[in-house]
Amino acid sequence: MGETLANALLNSDGALHLSRESVVGTRRGISLARLTEELKTIKSTLSTWARLDASFSESSRPTAGLVGFLSDASSGDVTWIDDYRCVNAIATKAAKAKNGFNFTAPGSRAMWSMSRWGPNKQYGFVSHNFTLVATVTIHQVPSGSTPLLGAVLEDSKSKKLIGLSHSMNKTWKTVFNGKKTAHGSTWEPGREYQVALMLQDGNKGSVYVDGRPVGTPETMPTVETQGFEIPHFYIGGDEGGSGSDVTVTNVFLYNHPLSVGELKTVKKSEGSVRVLRVLLLLGLCGPLRGVTRRDPCLQWEQYVPLHASSGIIDVLLGYTFYFINFIFGLNIPFPPVQFFI
Repeated sequence: MGETLANALLNSDGALHLSRESVVGTRRGISLARLTEELKTIKSTLSTWARLDASFSESSRPTAGLVGFLSDASSGDVTWIDDYRCVNAIATKAAKAKNGFNFTAPGSRAMWSMSRWGPNKQYGFVSHNFTLVATVTIHQVPSGSTPLLGAVLEDSKSKKLIGLSHSMNKTWKTVFNGKKTAHGSTWEPGREYQVALMLQDGNKGSVYVDGRPVGTPETMPTVETQGFEIPHFYIGGDEGGSGSDVTVTNVFLYNHPLSVGELKTVKKSEGSVRVLRVLLLLGLCGPLRGVTRRDPCLQWEQYVPLHASSGIIDVLLGYTFYFINFIFGLNIPFPPVQFFI
């Protein structure tokens, strides 16, 4: 078996190559692979991000830390596509609705995986800090308590760490560390609600409906203390034929807790623009030598060098580290964090 000593990405005349230095026995060599299709994927993904951000440009939705968005894109009645092209949710026994899915049948739900990429753990932050926001419409009163939204642990019982349910009494029920609590606040059939779940510092959970807390925040054992992680979020979830009829739309995932003020802007608007990224992609930013930016799929910032005034291929190289690591299973180090003009 050979041992890989080093990997490098090379850009020449608009083409992208992966250089791999390896040793087999006493023989040492370098191989070069042209990444034509991978470069097309990167360009397409960047174009998608730019179009999505441009659609948010007229509103004030908080976008710092926004890492996932489930809306109208889907593949049949099964795959709920993440608009940021990161990780899709999988729907079961659900029907496509405008900007989301309708959940009616027993076992009807969607699961949004947070551990799909194995040891890379791009969504590992959810075990410590996150905000999950969704728009929910309950169409009829169920015959029992029925889940709407939540995060589970990967233990044998799939214990709900944080969640919100609606009951046959038209009241909300919160779930913290497997314990359900009924509250006096009520819901109305046919009315649209904004539901938000938050985890802060790994042990403080809270639930909001239309920007107002449901009950009080709860302090729980951390997932590390319990020996598990959060493998996925559930959306909808008639667990036993309760006659639930719920539509969930526009699900946003942030990698940190939002403030109450930010929650209200989420409800009022459809998003905002990351101006620098759009300018870069449109070639309007001028002779920048480099920028620091955070892209939706990743949980770290990186320095992206811009060696040409157009900057497009060099920007693509900045993202290529991310894509190539997954494509080839490599561990190419990322550039340092800085802003450089």
